[in-house]
Amino acid sequence: MLSSISLIWAGALPRSGVRSAATSTIKRPRTRRARSTAIGRSAATLALLGLLGCAAAHGQDAAPVADQDATADLAEQLPEQEPVRTQTTRFAPGVVNVIPPAPHPEETFSGPMTLQALIDAHPEIQWKAPDYTDGRPFFDPRTRTLIEMARQVTLRREIYCLEFSFKPLRMIYLDVPQPNGRMARKLIWYMVYRVRYRGGDLRPAADLVGNAPLYKRVESVSYDSRRAFPMLVLEDYVRDKQYLDRVLPTAKERIGLREQITAPLYDSIELPGVEIPRSNDEDAPGVWGVATWEDVDPQIDFLSVYVYGLTNAFKQEGEGDEATYQKKALRLNFYRPGDAINQTADMIRFGVPAYSDPQEQEYVLQQYGIESRLDYEWVFR
Repeated sequence: MLSSISLIWAGALPRSGVRSAATSTIKRPRTRRARSTAIGRSAATLALLGLLGCAAAHGQDAAPVADQDATADLAEQLPEQEPVRTQTTRFAPGVVNVIPPAPHPEETFSGPMTLQALIDAHPEIQWKAPDYTDGRPFFDPRTRTLIEMARQVTLRREIYCLEFSFKPLRMIYLDVPQPNGRMARKLIWYMVYRVRYRGGDLRPAADLVGNAPLYKRVESVSYDSRRAFPMLVLEDYVRDKQYLDRVLPTAKERIGLREQITAPLYDSIELPGVEIPRSNDEDAPGVWGVATWEDVDPQIDFLSVYVYGLTNAFKQEGEGDEATYQKKALRLNFYRPGDAINQTADMIRFGVPAYSDPQEQEYVLQQYGIESRLDYEWVFR
């Protein structure tokens, strides 16, 4: 009997909303649909993640500092998804859109669930004849057996979320190296962004009741620094295509000069190696990165940029190879009212266009696959 198992069910916490209104006005739209994807993972992976939490993402050895009076009431104190705010930056002249971090208490646990893979792999833990004719231990209650504990498992973890700010989505012509060693002139889409760590991570907190831990609280903690693991995917709703951020060494310097960035600028490969210090100063420089995409369809109208790696929150339904595993990502919605002619002169606008005609508005919402106008939202996919 493994009496040291402490993965006991503790009940679900209240769920808060993740929607906000968006603002923008544009011309008539053109086309089609949105799509999301999911990744399968095994129960063993989920159990390992639940036990390890997010320790690997700290990037430092400093001990956490718990904020005072952080209890389960934190779930009720968290506001609805905050509206986008703009900010003028000193390290990259111009205005950035600031998306505040949005960790939620319900993301700190998974379950209760049954580890069926464990039960199937170890039939010896079953209490059955001939040793136990009635299928129960002689003295302890059935709930203290390993098999019953495996049927009521709650996996807990610490959740962090970083602040994300970005400059307008733009285009630039660059010479890009090709596999044959030659250079090709291509139109590159790019986004310059900033990542900052504000603290306020969430983790489950236990109270001892009868010498057993009872999880009914969530507390806020902060560390000296965090790391980001960005992966930015541009999704085209016109032709249902996805474009993964491609690292272009020749593009970073040109984009930095064009945007007049005085802070170090990192691509998606370099940025995970940089520690992001915790700061509550609105003028804190943060860490600046750039995402680039090539061969984007010139007829694109409705698009979103999905930003992964800002948080370690995830969801999994069921277990085994067929279980749905979803990462939490930041979805930024954009609209491009131009065409294939003189693309660099087109302004890519942030948000979902607004129309006074209900039918036109409904048509636009269908292109994004959403029910209401949103500048951004946190999604699991």
